[in-house]
Amino acid sequence: MTCEDRPARSTGRSNARIARETGLHLDTVRAWRDRFAHGGLPALADRKRTGRPAGFTPVQVAEAKALACQLPAKTGTPLSRWSCPELTARGIDG
Repeated sequence: MTCEDRPARSTGRSNARIARETGLHLDTVRAWRDRFAHGGLPALADRKRTGRPAGFTPVQVAEAKALACQLPAKTGTPLSRWSCPELTARGIDG
């Protein structure tokens, strides 16, 4: 939901109607409205993610993507295209 959706909330529209009009899932609308009701706009900020932390830094991800977007021949690798094992074998400095 965005700032444009505030009038929808204040005019008494149902969660189902807001979901239809915005293209969001009903559960998402319900959760966001509940968070907003309990904490206002600050409650809608991104929360800390759960799960395993990222295994690669943003720089390492960029290096891997840059390598994968190059033709292997430009790096001296005798392939016509990269395979996952070949990219893995090249490694990422870390």
